[in-house]
Order: sequence, then structure tokens, then C-alpha cells
Amino acid sequence: MSRDNYVLPENSNRTMGRDAQRNNIMAAKIVADMIKTTLGPKGMDKMLVSSSGDITITNDGVTILEEMEVEHPAAKMMVEIARTQEKEVGDGTTTAVMLAGRLLENAEELLDNRIHPTTIIKGYRKATEKAQEILKELSQTITTNNDEILRSIVKTSITGKGAEPIKEKLSEIIVKAVKQVAENNKADMNNIKIVKVRGGSMEDTELIEGIVLDKERVNNDMPQIVREARIALVDVPLEIKGPETETRITINNPEQLQGFIDREDRILKGIVEKIQMSGANVIFCQKGIDDIAQYYLTKAGIYACRRITKNDMEKLSRATKGKIISNINEITTELLGRAEIVEEIKEGEEIMTYVRGCKNPKAITIMIRGGTEHVIDEVERAMVDGLSVVSSALKEGMIVAGGGAIEIELSRRLRQYSQTFPGRERLAIERFSEALEQIPFTLAENAGLDPIDTITELKTAHDQGRRNHGLNLLTGRIEDNLQAGIIEPTKVKSQAISSASEVATMILRIDDVIAANDNKKGMRPEAFEHLD
Repeated sequence: MSRDNYVLPENSNRTMGRDAQRNNIMAAKIVADMIKTTLGPKGMDKMLVSSSGDITITNDGVTILEEMEVEHPAAKMMVEIARTQEKEVGDGTTTAVMLAGRLLENAEELLDNRIHPTTIIKGYRKATEKAQEILKELSQTITTNNDEILRSIVKTSITGKGAEPIKEKLSEIIVKAVKQVAENNKADMNNIKIVKVRGGSMEDTELIEGIVLDKERVNNDMPQIVREARIALVDVPLEIKGPETETRITINNPEQLQGFIDREDRILKGIVEKIQMSGANVIFCQKGIDDIAQYYLTKAGIYACRRITKNDMEKLSRATKGKIISNINEITTELLGRAEIVEEIKEGEEIMTYVRGCKNPKAITIMIRGGTEHVIDEVERAMVDGLSVVSSALKEGMIVAGGGAIEIELSRRLRQYSQTFPGRERLAIERFSEALEQIPFTLAENAGLDPIDTITELKTAHDQGRRNHGLNLLTGRIEDNLQAGIIEPTKVKSQAISSASEVATMILRIDDVIAANDNKKGMRPEAFEHLD
């Protein structure tokens, strides 16, 4: 009897050696195969139905993987690749996962030929380093003035998603939004607020140079529209602060009670007078506003909203150039924000406050409209991807041709690089170069083209020095994709390659899996033990 049976708990499950590697690689391949049909402009969508019946329809890789209940540890690592890719660059999640799956599949062939995992890992790491060098060499630089290229990047990202019918409009909105909030070529996505409104159509999606709040006036007698708004941003309550501990107040006659009430009234009236004296005609309060304060604000013709979130207060400050005020006694005209118009508008069943016409705002709002929740959610996913890739392109300042062009060129150059190695590492570098071909292969396959003929034609073009030639699936031809406007940020490719290589080498290093048997259903290690 093995000593392991004494060391490990009774309910644990252990897989060792080649079986552990085989099971982990199988799990990773299954995850990659699940989403490969979503790749590219001709990719298909997935319908995901939760246990509660909620439906998500999308071809966004990270959304699909996050909605799935993945249990296998190696499969979870593949999901983590998608999350990292989404966080870093916002696009290329399917590419990263597919590349990792193919690297592991190719490594399995080498393992079957008795090549040690450390040799494969060493070859993969050298291939990754060389691929990053080649990427920089093949990249072209851009600046914030290259609006046409930036719009092309957005359209490349959106094509194939549910928002494709309005990609021209979205590309205009996204480029304008990112450039508006960017400072020193860096755009903080937290300064772009996305508001979803059910009703109308996707074409009604708009960019608002200001902030939209899901709040209404605290009193219907306040003005519904304020023009030339002077906005006070207050993060203290417009209320009488009660004692923090239990307090007893003794009142001996009606006059004392009335005096107590009148005192509260005078304090709140004084607060409103200070706001009025500053010139403010709009106030956004992070805390509550007392009924008496509401009365005096209404009487003064001031538009007021309460319970504004901290994030929205910060966005309002960046949009209107107003300072957030923590002491009403210090409120002055210089601290007020400015906007052309503040208006309450009813959107379907919701009432919202629009702050528009801010001068050079550093926080803005994109309002997404659509007929159904599913449409709106898919437009939002496309919007977030588009914002992320433009932000990444501006930050890094480098782009490459899309449509599989960069992968074929990298594959060709890595194959040449492998010839400089005499040992078994050469085989690993060759397998790495072959894995890159999986991207244009799948793009062609998903578009209904013959993938073998397509790859052959692409290789021929690149052997002749046409390094930007890739698949233009809108025309069904192989052409110069930089000129065709099929462009991606270099960061999307570099991040996908590094993440895929890292997770592949990490999985290859595992030769022993010890897992508790908790009887959960899903992609557990033992679920693959029957596979040859």
C-alpha cells in the first residue's frame, strides 16, 4: 500500500505524472474549444442561461468564461487569462485563451515524443521573448491626432459583436470620449460614465459632455430646468445634526418648544442663505437634505438633488470644475462648478438629472439605448472593449495590422529563429510558431472559408515580404490590413502572447494534482481520467 494513503486525507484525489499533465492539458483545450467559434467578425454568439433563468447572449470571450461554472483548476487558470486580458487591454480575450490552448496541445505532442517539460518550457520562453521583440519591430507609432486610425481600431474591435450595425457611430463616440478625458495620453476609464436606458434603438446612443444622474429634484416645485448653472457640490448633510449619544431635553412650556423648533428653522435657513449668497442655483448633496431645507431651497429657486454617490460627486467635480465642499461656511463663488444646463428628464419609468454643456469636461457620460436589456448589455460590452482598446492604443502609441496578419508574420519569423537552435528547444519554438497560426486558421474557419487554402495563401504573401497582409473578412480577400483599416493596438497582441505563454508553461510544470473530493459537479480533475 502506498504511503500516500496514510499522508493524504481519506476524501482526497491524487493524479500524478503524465496523467496529471494529460488531464490539465485536456481541460485547457476544452475551454479553448468552447469559445473558438466566437473569434473574429464572423464568429457566432453563445446563449448562457443561469440557474435562475437569466439569459446572456454574447460572443465576448471573458463574459462567456465568467458565466460558466468552471471547476477544474487548470480550466480556472484559462479563465484567469481572459480576466487579465480584459483588465489590461479590454480586447483579445478569445485570442489569448485559444493561443494558450494551442500551446498546450502542441506541447502534448512533444511530451508524447519524450521531450521533457522543462525543455518545452525553455523553448516557449525564448519564443515569447523573441515574439515580443518582433512585435515592437513590426509596430507602427500613432499619436492622439490620428483620429482615423483610432476609429479603425474601434471598428475592428466592435465588428462581429451585437453593436456592429452602429460601429461607425460608436467609433466616433468612443474616440471623442477617450480623447476628452485623456491627460498626457492616459485616459482613466472611471471618468467615462456609461448609463443604460431601455427604450429607443441602438442608433440613439449618444455622448453627453457632462454627467447624467439617476436622481430627481427633491421637490417638484423646484425649477425643472436651470440654464447657466452654477453648481455647489456638497458632501455634508443639509440637516440638523442630532446628538451622537442618547440625550434628554427638558421643555417646561410651549414657548420653549416653539423656540427649539424655531432655532432649527433659523439654522437651516441660514445654511440655504449661504448657498444662495455664493451664487449657486444648483446643489448636489452627497448626504440628506432636510424637509425645511428643501422648502427654503425651493423658495430660492435652487435645483437640488440628494444622496449622490461619492463616485458621481467626483465625476461631477471633474466635469463642472467645481470643488467638493465639506463646510458650508466656506462656500464661495470660486468653488462652484459650471454647466450650460441642468435639467430633469423622464426616461421611460426613470427620472434622471442631466448636467450638460460643461466646458472641457474631464468626466463625461455615454448613454446607451436599446429595445431590450440583452441588446443594451451587448452594446455596453462592445463599448467597454472599444474604450479600452483606444485607451491602450493612446497609452502605448503602437499599432499592428489585424486579421491574422501579425500572427502569420510572427510565426514565419519565429520559425526562422528556431533554426538557430541545434537542440530540442528548436522543436518547442517551432511548435510555438505553429500555435500562432491557429488565430488566422480559426478566423477563416469561422467565416466559412477553407482554412488550409487561406493559411497557404497568407504564408505565400508574407514570404514575398507583404508583412501587413491578413484576412479582410468583410471582403473575403487577403490584403494589406493596415490600408484596409483592420488595425489593433500592439498591446492586445503582446498581452495575449505573454499571458498565454505564462499559463501554458505553468500548467506544463505541474506533475502532481492533489484535490479534495467534494462531490461537486463540473470540470474536476477526475472528470478527464477516462480520456486517452
